Amino acid sequence: MDPVILSRWQFALTTIYHFFFVPLTLGLGWFIAIWETIYVRTGNEAYKRMAKFWGKLFLINFAMGVVTGIVLEFQFGMNWSEFARFVGDIFGAPLAIEALLAFFLESTFLGIWIFGWDRLSKGLHAATIWMVVIGSNLSALWILLANAWMQSPVGYVINETTGRAELVDFSALVFNPRAWLFFWHTISAGFVTAAFFVLGISAYHLARRQNVDFFRRSFRLAALIGLTAAVMVGVAGHVQGTYLLEVQPMAAAASEALWDTADPAPFTVVAIFDSTGKQEIWGLKIPKALSLLYYFRTEGEVPGINQIQAEYVAKYGPGDYIPLVALTFWTFRIMVGLGLVLIALGAFGLYMTVRNWPAKWARWLKWIVWVIPLPYLANTAGWILTETGRQPWIVHELLKTENAVSPNLGVGTVLISLIGFVLIYAALMAVDVYLLVKYAKAGPDIDTQEAVDVAPSVVGAQG
Repeated sequence: MDPVILSRWQFALTTIYHFFFVPLTLGLGWFIAIWETIYVRTGNEAYKRMAKFWGKLFLINFAMGVVTGIVLEFQFGMNWSEFARFVGDIFGAPLAIEALLAFFLESTFLGIWIFGWDRLSKGLHAATIWMVVIGSNLSALWILLANAWMQSPVGYVINETTGRAELVDFSALVFNPRAWLFFWHTISAGFVTAAFFVLGISAYHLARRQNVDFFRRSFRLAALIGLTAAVMVGVAGHVQGTYLLEVQPMAAAASEALWDTADPAPFTVVAIFDSTGKQEIWGLKIPKALSLLYYFRTEGEVPGINQIQAEYVAKYGPGDYIPLVALTFWTFRIMVGLGLVLIALGAFGLYMTVRNWPAKWARWLKWIVWVIPLPYLANTAGWILTETGRQPWIVHELLKTENAVSPNLGVGTVLISLIGFVLIYAALMAVDVYLLVKYAKAGPDIDTQEAVDVAPSVVGAQG
């Protein structure tokens, strides 16, 4: 019953819930824009129907994401006021740009897209969905710029009078290498999430021989983008991991459960930890493999947890600078393992389309619908890994999490709000899943006006 721990749980739960919706918004908008563009260029009504059908699922997801994102903004001031005081001049800048520029851009043009089907020319209407896509991706970029600064602070000074961090180089914040690695990884993950969302729903209808031509088109594009994007996520993740070794060596060592500096360093495939999560009981190791992953050769020094801990104690004073190793170790492996599964499933789906839907594989279509949750699990594992790997820092090497919480925050206040969020968000998730399943099962023949009313009904349910 510690306000810091309860606040961390509250922020983690609300952020994970919000992040369920973000990747699908980032990726599915591209699909809709592509299909509507094909409709404009070819005049083929099938692609217009595809844009409308997948568009209504996009609206349900978008509405949920907007409302849950607003909650996060308030927590910075209510639960983490010391964090806001210390880095508000820096952290607030990209968040303000995201809200005033990117979010307004995507939300405004989304409204025009919803109600402009019979009021705008085909080309102009297609342009509105492209503006939604650009706006949503810009929104993600500015948020990731803010998060990347917390992970790798750049372009700042500490004001000796106020004790606050102040931004002195805006370009350093914008071109922070960590931010662009985050962006590459996140956008690729968005494509993966959307691709397997489309793939699963398409497979559901194909298995029942419903609107076969319609869903073959969406299945084909989803399989191609899903496989390509899953590979890109893996490449981005590897590049990000090697960069992590430079800027956050403790997080890198913890994700690999490497306790002592080694050259060459072994790779631990699986491990068992004690109840503290910071002591390894047993591990299956492959000699030299970790050095090979980092340096593409079977030699190369990788710093260990114990040596980095000693270095941090000498630099920052007494304290425990080791994150929860068991959590970072297993979230990393869950993320990578699911990524490999998705690559295989994407290749299988693409094989089906290239080989003209061989009958011997058709029976597997009904099972492909269950791949939809896999990207969500991988995204969640990746977020937990990123945010817990830098602990005990909320701003790496500048501000500890325990010092960032609001000083007047009581246990009862946080506990009551935490329970409230859990209950409300559980109800919202039930509504979201119900609506997505309802409209996904209904297929593209559902009444158009009912589809237009989806987003307002979701917002009303949240109110």
